[in-house]
Amino acid sequence: MPENTFKALVLTQEGKKTVATIQQLALDDLPEGDVLVAVEYSSLNYKDGLAVTGKGKIVRQFPMVPGVDLAGTVLESSAPNYQVGDKVVLTGWSVGERYWGGYTQQARLQSRWLVPLPMGMDTKTAMAIGTAGFTAMLCVMALEEAGILPGGDKPILVTGASGGVGSVAVALLAKLGYTVHAVSGRPETEGYLRELGATGFVSREEMNQPPKPLEAQRWAGAVDTVGSTMLARVLAEVDYGGAVAACGLAGGADLPTTVMPFILRGVKLLGVDSVMCPFARRQQAWARLVQDLPGNALQSIAHVASLAEVPQLADDIIAGRVRGRIVVDPNAA
Repeated sequence: MPENTFKALVLTQEGKKTVATIQQLALDDLPEGDVLVAVEYSSLNYKDGLAVTGKGKIVRQFPMVPGVDLAGTVLESSAPNYQVGDKVVLTGWSVGERYWGGYTQQARLQSRWLVPLPMGMDTKTAMAIGTAGFTAMLCVMALEEAGILPGGDKPILVTGASGGVGSVAVALLAKLGYTVHAVSGRPETEGYLRELGATGFVSREEMNQPPKPLEAQRWAGAVDTVGSTMLARVLAEVDYGGAVAACGLAGGADLPTTVMPFILRGVKLLGVDSVMCPFARRQQAWARLVQDLPGNALQSIAHVASLAEVPQLADDIIAGRVRGRIVVDPNAA
């Protein structure tokens, strides 16, 4: 490979089909930005699966380098707050959708999208956490701020528990002292989820049954990554004064519920957005992840893949076949 080129996974559109290929790019190919970053790691998130497969209307323009997050080292900077050699993390801000993202060896970016790599964390760990883990932390913070604290007599429910957001949410909540019950459609992941700290399990089939407006009160609160009927059932089953942090739509963007949980039980539905999250909140969440996410949890949650493996893994994550987190190493052979 010539010295002035680098490889990236590039999405193009042929007819209505999205095609992913590894290409050699030069710096002149990169979009405008005030910071150039040598990407050390990215990760695979559900949204990346939608983008790479073309199964979701995620990508706004082609060609596109996907990857909604990255971590690496600053190579060039005209921004006053970042110097050459600084380690940085990026999640959200529509990279990999509207702007070129992390599945590349080099990325030119807007400095306002970045946060400094937290003290005590390396870039691989940052992407083992990635957008999914960052979102999970925001969900836990939302529950805490709603007054849902450890020590209650009812558990916290995590839906989509064996996925990226769910896995990290289970590990965080268990470490913080909550009793955690997990919903997963794959019985074979029960041992994995138990290792992360889940002590009870509910089948996806049970939680996907359309609920009555109010059901028996089973949960102090919940982290929901699924949406649709499952979120409706969670809301109907949450305890009086409880709260649900909602951050995903793996089961659908609809919400077939009633106002009953809200007006008769005071249940709070907390929307969690990780894309446009303000800088100070991002820093707070990353600092909490350093503090509260057990290091050994990431060893069982995360697996490393190359750029060449991403298209197949994108299919797998959409089909629900990916457990935990996939770290993408753009520098792997």
